[in-house]
Amino acid sequence: MSPESSPNPETTLPQDRELVLKVIPMPADCNANGDIFGGWVMAQVDLAGAVLPARYARERMATVAVNQFVFKQPVRVGDILSFFAHITRVGRTSVTVQVEVFAERFSTQGQYLKVTEASLTYVAIDDNGRPKPIARENDSPPGAAG
Repeated sequence: MSPESSPNPETTLPQDRELVLKVIPMPADCNANGDIFGGWVMAQVDLAGAVLPARYARERMATVAVNQFVFKQPVRVGDILSFFAHITRVGRTSVTVQVEVFAERFSTQGQYLKVTEASLTYVAIDDNGRPKPIARENDSPPGAAG
């Protein structure tokens, strides 16, 4: 899908989300079509999504669910990717995060295009890998929507 085929691609960065990761995909991250592997993007989203839950819980966290994952535009070699996150839900042992990924194309730096968005759930785990309750020291998680 090209920006031209998308009716209204988002071109401004979110002001109410936290920038948790910036990365530039390289040629080794390409698939046979010359675009960046979706799996590579998913791995980066998982890393970005884990930042706020780990900060909030101050516990070992594990990814337990990818609730939603939408590829809106292809990612290209040389794009500067910005990953913005916010916490959407805190449960007894889990934290759900929304991640939005914006590309700054090499040829059009300063302009942004939302390329991916995802919702992931992380769970606090003990030394044996079992879920454990999250201490509720903070009423307002970092990066929480609201």
